[in-house]
Amino acid sequence: MEGECDLGGEGEDGGGVEADAQAPVGGAGEFGGGQAVEVEEVLYRLYEAARAAGVRRVVFASSNHAVGFTPRPADGSGAIPVDTPRRPDTYYGLSKGFGEDLASLYWDLHGIETVSVRIGSCFPEPTSVRMLSIWLSPSDCARLLDAALTAPGVGHTVVYGSSANTRLWWDLSTARALGYTPRDDSEPYAAELIAAQGPLDPDNPAHDRLGGAFCTDPPRWPH
Repeated sequence: MEGECDLGGEGEDGGGVEADAQAPVGGAGEFGGGQAVEVEEVLYRLYEAARAAGVRRVVFASSNHAVGFTPRPADGSGAIPVDTPRRPDTYYGLSKGFGEDLASLYWDLHGIETVSVRIGSCFPEPTSVRMLSIWLSPSDCARLLDAALTAPGVGHTVVYGSSANTRLWWDLSTARALGYTPRDDSEPYAAELIAAQGPLDPDNPAHDRLGGAFCTDPPRWPH
């Protein structure tokens, strides 16, 4: 279990907060004790601190793993909307769904705005065929977070966090509505990765869902 809260950063519309809380990633036998309570406590305390300090906006680092069991669309269709039913693929994804719900509650109860960013994979370059569809370049990540902190009137908004990938699996319209204009595309890396790893196979359970191997053999790290 890791939790981290960064209360630094100012948006144009007032104080801004970026937050992340991480839950266990692995199998069913690894979730127990006080871990679930810790995740809830970290997020609750963050929002209470924001409310007490008069912070008007939070940018919450959610994850694609909140909807990881969603069947992946055909490459390039960009078909998965932000309002697709949540289908977490790990306890990590489950914790992100809780964070999104808490953000919604604090908007309705206290008027604290949140942009919940379902981050794909933010790396200098994609390292897998799956990542070609969900890659978020570091430069585009900075653009997205800037938009999330400065766009007017966001209420509680959920967005997917990725670059403008040719093989994109989800809908970036809510992110673009904030003023986010991604500039990067994973396609220049596609030929080399596919040659080395092979194309995604829809008959392979680890390839058929948005969460990839997280749905079949969860890794020990929350990418």
